[in-house]
Amino acid sequence: MFGILRPCQHRLSPALRTEWVAHLCGLCLTLRDQHGQLARAATNYDGIVVSALVEAQSDTESSRRVAGPCPLRGMRRASVAEGAGSSLAASVSLVLASAKVRDHADDGDGVLRHRSLATLARSAAGRWADRGGRTAALVRFDASVLTTAVESQAAVESALGPGDSVLAATEPTELATAAAFAHTAVLAGRPENAEPLHEVGRFFGRVAHLLDAVEDLDADRAAGVWNPLTATNTSLATARRLCDDAVRGVRWALRDVTLTRPALVHALLVHELRHAVRRTFGHASGRDGHGGHGGPGDHGDHLPYDASGSVPPPPPFVGTDGDKDSVPPPAGPDGPTPPPHDHVFVNDGDGGCCWVPKFRVPPRRRNVVLGCGVATYMCCTCQFCCRDPWPGPWSGRPHDALVDCCDGCDCCNCCD
Repeated sequence: MFGILRPCQHRLSPALRTEWVAHLCGLCLTLRDQHGQLARAATNYDGIVVSALVEAQSDTESSRRVAGPCPLRGMRRASVAEGAGSSLAASVSLVLASAKVRDHADDGDGVLRHRSLATLARSAAGRWADRGGRTAALVRFDASVLTTAVESQAAVESALGPGDSVLAATEPTELATAAAFAHTAVLAGRPENAEPLHEVGRFFGRVAHLLDAVEDLDADRAAGVWNPLTATNTSLATARRLCDDAVRGVRWALRDVTLTRPALVHALLVHELRHAVRRTFGHASGRDGHGGHGGPGDHGDHLPYDASGSVPPPPPFVGTDGDKDSVPPPAGPDGPTPPPHDHVFVNDGDGGCCWVPKFRVPPRRRNVVLGCGVATYMCCTCQFCCRDPWPGPWSGRPHDALVDCCDGCDCCNCCD
């Protein structure tokens, strides 16, 4: 599975979590039923938004069916979404997944560097694109908009150079997602929503493309593969500004959309999209010397240490959405460079409740036996995935959450 929207149960209420799983499983089973088991690999988190948008605009009751046991649900049955929304999501997922597979084959990524495997991947991608078009026809969606955008991507990329706008590279993705989002209004019988949803999809596609470029930046540089940021000499700070602007664009355009059940869509396109930007640029901070102060939730890689070896408290920072956060100031050119693991700011004594052990500045090491006990407790209390940052059981040094999904819920009660 892939996608930029990765909500977890710590940020969604139980009711919204159930709805999200229903659309996720509905997309997966629609791909299986219409295109075979292998097509289930095209299931992605972002495709769920298309299915959720159709349901959120509809005046009728949600269309559900009972699915059998699945290992990913702990062998439990579940009520899953079906109908036109799932079919549209399946067609969009197949066409865009085919483009991603073909792109990896053309770049020779991983095992696809072998010519025979790359040929097989291109063949599978072609079949997925054709099948996605047939499924789109069932819901009266013109899939040629997607295929044309996918086919034009290579020409757009080859024409870009240093100094060009990186938004030229994101335009095909924007057009594809805008068309898919706008068609959800047609399926739901809400034609007045088509125009604002077109804008929502355009901004969403921009964010998705830019975040994908940021996540692949290091790997693309190492492999010498084309990346829109390096090709246009776009810094992480500029990419972050463009993403923040697009997130605000999604929020403002969504206000003009009439929704009968807005909770899940609001949670995904407002809160989760903003969290995706914070997560991606938090990891990318300081890679090329332009990151680290892009917005709320970002902590730079350069922390000035004082004579005692501790980190002084940073000044308050007001982000683009008015969120206050603690962002450490950049180190001076002659200042000491902190060790690479201390890329997040912590205070002495941070922690408490079940979040123990507390942080100690400077870090305190533990022996092997005590560290094993601490690691077991931290694992049982989900600190490795839900506490961000968490202290190393043996080193005591701060580390990022392993799945980076629960950095503190900034969601309001509007999604309950």
